[in-house]
Amino acid sequence: MDFLVIDWLGTPVWFWLVFLGLVVALTAFDLGVLHKEDKEMGIAESLKLSAFYIGIALLFGGWIWFEKGADPGIKYFTGFFIEKALSIDNVFVISLIFTFFAIPRKYQYRALLWGIVAVIVLRGLMIAAGAALVEEFYWVLYFFAAFLIGTGIKMLFAGSHEIDVAKNPVVRWISTHMRVTKELHGEKFFVMVPDDKTGALVRAATPLFLALVIINVADLVFAVDSVPAIFAITTDMFIVFTSNIMAILGLRALYFALAAMVHRFEYLKYALALVLVFIGSKIYVSDFVMGGAKFPPVLSLGVTFALILGGIGFSLWKTRNDSPAELR
Repeated sequence: MDFLVIDWLGTPVWFWLVFLGLVVALTAFDLGVLHKEDKEMGIAESLKLSAFYIGIALLFGGWIWFEKGADPGIKYFTGFFIEKALSIDNVFVISLIFTFFAIPRKYQYRALLWGIVAVIVLRGLMIAAGAALVEEFYWVLYFFAAFLIGTGIKMLFAGSHEIDVAKNPVVRWISTHMRVTKELHGEKFFVMVPDDKTGALVRAATPLFLALVIINVADLVFAVDSVPAIFAITTDMFIVFTSNIMAILGLRALYFALAAMVHRFEYLKYALALVLVFIGSKIYVSDFVMGGAKFPPVLSLGVTFALILGGIGFSLWKTRNDSPAELR
């Protein structure tokens, strides 16, 4: 059992096993127990399940704080809150995708679940690539920081624009190179259908599979912001990966509540823009103003949390006269 205490990417193997075990257990419980049968999830159930996932993520952060110390714990919470807030924009895009493909709500949860499984793998690959670059070329962090600052400034001044799913190149490529049925076939991603020419049964993708692919492509686009943001906070691979994945893990539960009230968070993007600018600027301040001294993690967490909470509060206040969605 000595291998359990061997460091892997700067953290003992048993830490990684605890985290992976937690992810597998939550996913199995979610799919095999809570949602063994496809059903439509109401807003009230979505909020309760989301609160459960957030509670687990916070407890996990408390465990990191206890086992690894205050500094890693604070950095985990900072990364978690940033990723959680950035996911609200992701929810809006996912909602558009499901609407475009006319996916009923009772099938959306299962599609989101398998989407999250794919996202965990894809994010892991992106984080591993980012870590390798930072390890080999420290100056890459300055590139990440500049990118975050530029993205934040662009978000502050860019107007809203509609996303046309039909023009997505991935949708067009799959539709051209694969057989895709025009109608849904329940929860199935692939079905056997008669060939138009021969009449023989051939495999065809369903619109649910198409939606799943586009959701994962959209997440990769959003990861372009979130992955550099967490690397600007810490280069500890365990903290980078766990904070990112724990925030994503509960996204499918939160989706059904946020999708019904995403218009209430209209002004949150400005707070997120300021968060990105702050996180990006922090690297330059630390290296060139503070002479290489570490930027106080408590201050970083405090500013991040205050901006996100302020953005949510201001959005809810500005849209307070909107008709609230009825809880089911």
